Amino acid sequence: MNKIKFTIDGKEIVAEKGITILEAAKQNGIEIPTLCYHENVALYGACGLCTVEAEGMPKLMRACSQKALDGMVIHTSSERVRQSRKIALELLMSDHTGDCVGPCRLNCPAGTDCQGYVKLISEGKFHEAVKLIKEKVPLPASIGRVCPHPCETACRRQMVEEPVSIAYLKAFAADEDMKENTYIPETAENTGKKVAVIGGGPAGLTTAFFLRIKGHSVTIFDAMEKMGGMLRYGIPEYRLPKKVLDNEINQIASLGIEMKNNVKIGKDILFDELKKDYDAVVIAIGAWNSLSLRCPGEDLRGVVGGIDFLRDVALGKNTSIGKKVAVVGGGNTAMDACRTARRLGAEEVYVIYRRTRNEMPAEKIEIEEAEEEGVTFKFLTNPDEIIGENGKVSKIKLQVMELGEPDASGRRSPVPVEGKFEFIDVDTVIMAIGQKVNVSGFEGVELNSKGIISADEKTFRTNIENVFAVGDATNKGASIAIAAIGEAEKASKVIDGYLLGMEIPYRKPFVSEKEVTPEMFRDKEKISRAEMPCRSAAERAKTFDEVNLGFTKEDAMKEASRCLECGCHDYHECKLIEYANWYEIHPERFRGDKNIHEKERRLVSVERDNSKCILCSLCVRTCDEVVKKGILGLVGRGFTTTIKPEFEDEEILSFCKDCKKCAEVCPTGALKIII
Repeated sequence: MNKIKFTIDGKEIVAEKGITILEAAKQNGIEIPTLCYHENVALYGACGLCTVEAEGMPKLMRACSQKALDGMVIHTSSERVRQSRKIALELLMSDHTGDCVGPCRLNCPAGTDCQGYVKLISEGKFHEAVKLIKEKVPLPASIGRVCPHPCETACRRQMVEEPVSIAYLKAFAADEDMKENTYIPETAENTGKKVAVIGGGPAGLTTAFFLRIKGHSVTIFDAMEKMGGMLRYGIPEYRLPKKVLDNEINQIASLGIEMKNNVKIGKDILFDELKKDYDAVVIAIGAWNSLSLRCPGEDLRGVVGGIDFLRDVALGKNTSIGKKVAVVGGGNTAMDACRTARRLGAEEVYVIYRRTRNEMPAEKIEIEEAEEEGVTFKFLTNPDEIIGENGKVSKIKLQVMELGEPDASGRRSPVPVEGKFEFIDVDTVIMAIGQKVNVSGFEGVELNSKGIISADEKTFRTNIENVFAVGDATNKGASIAIAAIGEAEKASKVIDGYLLGMEIPYRKPFVSEKEVTPEMFRDKEKISRAEMPCRSAAERAKTFDEVNLGFTKEDAMKEASRCLECGCHDYHECKLIEYANWYEIHPERFRGDKNIHEKERRLVSVERDNSKCILCSLCVRTCDEVVKKGILGLVGRGFTTTIKPEFEDEEILSFCKDCKKCAEVCPTGALKIII
């Protein structure tokens, strides 16, 4: 009898006698991980990933070499098997040196594939670039204009000269896409599930966008006249034209998302009603209240919060600020406020900041442009008292500061210089020192010690069964827009699982990262970063027209071509990283020396990076058994073993140039076809 019966994970298998467990599993749609197996070459058993457990057998066995026996009961994911595979993967990754993705993407709170879309822009594929961006960010034209681009902070191009202009390139591609065939993603078939999103800012719009794509019915409720949140009411027109924001919001609405404005929770509709009427409720209300200075006189007329000031300007309210304005704070909101004050006609605008210029959290370009527009910076000063006449602010008393010892963040703490003060005549004081959440109307939702909504960081769930929370209103409080977008995109996956009856908490993907030094880029040609054309300081201080004038197609493509393409070419197909993310691995447990190799091209059409090699020997065996050339071989013994080619003559070299089969079977990206 040539047939046998056995079970794999409870599934009865009927197969030919002599078949391996791995082959039987593949034939029946059961995936057992392996990195060294290929049907065209002899068994090798090097990676140790294909271990399985059979009832009655004391030891685990390798599925690639173990023959299936009649009556066997095999488990491919028991706890013993999982632990064995985890250790095997940790050992492999402990000596695997390479970047799965570029540092730009790792430093982006939304995990945007910066390298991918920059590459597409360099090739003139703007529509495709936007399609890739919108896998993570539904508002690329808006975010590309206002994001403080942490991606660029991590860009390795600065080890050559300057980082790639990643954020501006995002805005450029989105602008080009909106001129012609705007990319709108398709939505899945309707699931019949209803979601209420409270808040139409970047977090709320993003949550709605991704949940609608997954087929859920979504309604956004927002207290303001128009959607956009802080992008509309907290970012000045000269940085983000509202016609750009409107266009992107209309694109989101076109997916079939219902948007209801002027709806105040607790007044126009009760929170309890939404919980009953919708399968899931997402709180994305942002942080709309300004923090107070906690100094005498802040209740005088003419003292206003930074967010309140910017919101009034965006709403077109009569903002009478006088000729002399002091803005307290050192972040981007403070820069928006002081530059807006200049555009409203203030002749003297001061920024009061208790630390030095070097400690200012605002973007460098925002500080420089504010100075160019006539803003005066008063560093190492802090409001001690706001003085008024007839209930209206008239002066601000400043305590002179000096830097003391570093605080918990590493910055040197400012301390008062005893008895030393300055006085400035002012008509308006704008407090731009931070934001807090207004949770009125959301009774029953648990708050943390700071009065911010408490949500689980992996499931985004609040203390209420079907209520989730994302963005500035949760946990850590106000941050940058791209952080709110990133959290919302992650939450949408968890909420989608919840609506379908599954509990799938967010888990940060494991990736391999490579340490680099400037010396590694010494051979790169120095190419200056493209300069963003902008209006002159004299012109822009008088108008709310957009400051930046945008790249030309030629400049954008040239700038994008500066990318060093740090991330692995094989990331999306790499079996090693795929399996590493099946389990929660910690290769740092086996931290030690690593084999570091230079990339080389002795194979002519294939670039080899043995730092990524796991010695599965698939390339060697394919060259030997399939191609019948034996050009590749294992060299050395033990830890220092590596794979190298041996060219005996020009004929072999010529053959190798056109073969490339070694690269086609590589499971880790160690071999890259370049021709």
